[in-house]
Amino acid sequence: MAPPLQQSFMIPRKEINMVSDMGKWKRSQAYADYMGFILTLNEGVKGRKLTCEYNVSEPIEKLVALLNTLDRWIDETPPVDQPSRFGNKAFRTWYAKLDQEAENLVATVIPKHLASAAPEVAVYLKESVGNSTRIDYGTGHEAAFAAFLCCLCKIGVLRVDDQMAIVFKVFNRYLEVMRKLQKTYRMEPAGSQGVWGLDDFQFLPFIWGSSQLIDHPNLEPRHFVDEKVVNENHKDFMFLECILFITEMKTGPFAEHSNQLWNISAVPSWSKVNQGLIRMYKAELANVRARFSPHSLLPTASSLSAHTL
Repeated sequence: MAPPLQQSFMIPRKEINMVSDMGKWKRSQAYADYMGFILTLNEGVKGRKLTCEYNVSEPIEKLVALLNTLDRWIDETPPVDQPSRFGNKAFRTWYAKLDQEAENLVATVIPKHLASAAPEVAVYLKESVGNSTRIDYGTGHEAAFAAFLCCLCKIGVLRVDDQMAIVFKVFNRYLEVMRKLQKTYRMEPAGSQGVWGLDDFQFLPFIWGSSQLIDHPNLEPRHFVDEKVVNENHKDFMFLECILFITEMKTGPFAEHSNQLWNISAVPSWSKVNQGLIRMYKAELANVRARFSPHSLLPTASSLSAHTL
């Protein structure tokens, strides 16, 4: 579907401030568009390896370059000496750079005739890297990056044949940068459920990663707790890359520090794992205090249908 000739944009604002607002969020076009985007990508990567061949368009390359810039800024902003072990305050310096440059970064990705969208889209980018006051990061920030990508789809910057590259090229690079932020600045998990949560920081790579493994001839859910299997296959599968990062960051028995994942390893098939994670994510999303534009990109169909891609 071609983008409309004229489209107005606005700065997103927080619309969910109390429990009674959650129903409005779940009934909104924004929610339908966002979940449609997540599920479309889930289907698009089914049974495919990170290392498989896929189309890489110019906007995809520009998004990777944007993320490379964020990565370079980390190198240019080393952690400072401070008494507290966690939440290094150098993150605030790094974030201030992004806050200042976000619209310019977005402008490098979108065509000139859509320049008026940059202020709106840039908000989702700024929300996607963590909170500069608390120096924490969690699944709400991850959701903001997915919303950022969803917006780019809705205005026609990203298209149907970009599906695999969105996950394998862009989102995977985003994960690398976020892990570097988390390690460099010792960021706290935002809203972590501790041992009873799926993961301290991420959720979507487990969904899309489990879809990658559906109908795999050899790897079953029980294998992802096997260190040898993870080491041999993590470059091909996003789910296993997540497991590797967890084992690098945490000590002790896996069943103790990642009890939810340990339980998931007993599920008989990747298809069931994927379905269960989607249900969990919908429940988690219902608790996200979302920021979106009530009359613009996310809640209304523009260049794409309610199911985006």
